[in-house]
Amino acid sequence: MKVYLYFIGKPKDTHANAMAADFIARAARFTRAEMREIRPDRFDLWERHPAARKILLDPAGRDQDSAAFTAILRDAEMRGHDLVFVIGGHDGLPSAWRTRADELLSLGKLTMPHELARVVLAEQIYRALATLRGHPYPR
Repeated sequence: MKVYLYFIGKPKDTHANAMAADFIARAARFTRAEMREIRPDRFDLWERHPAARKILLDPAGRDQDSAAFTAILRDAEMRGHDLVFVIGGHDGLPSAWRTRADELLSLGKLTMPHELARVVLAEQIYRALATLRGHPYPR
């Protein structure tokens, strides 16, 4: 399994981006993990990752706790599927992408900057992988 965290738009807060990058680097100890900026007009998510499970972050998506999020990674790992997570930019996600997603996921009802959402998602990816490996981080 490989985990991809894609985000739309240039990161403006270098501190937030560094925090997200740190959590992805920690996650890479457990599985291949990558984070990078994409431009929807130049990046076809479905062509690039035809067999991966595509989970897009959206305020209208399904809320879940850390245990349910961990179950997503556990299931993907057992099936040998890659996971692709996408965070939209200031204008959200392309509407065509939302209808094609395997799942829409919400980080909660609070509004937060996209850079902070990236940190929260990266931390949850690391937390889930650490939980699955029996690492003491998620106590």
